[in-house]
Amino acid sequence: MPFVHIELVEGRTREQKAAMAAEITETIAKHAGAPKSAINIIFTDLPEGSLYQAGQMREKK
Repeated sequence: MPFVHIELVEGRTREQKAAMAAEITETIAKHAGAPKSAINIIFTDLPEGSLYQAGQMREKK
């Protein structure tokens, strides 16, 4: 039973996440041989201001 954890800075729509989850599920099923019904995708939205790159807060794009 594969679990995929994805952390994103908040702002993606439900539709965008659904599209990502569908493609990730297809890829795992294809390459790992897992049935789609056993693949779990977990999205965690990180609040803006919680991501730092090279010691600096990531600026909103």
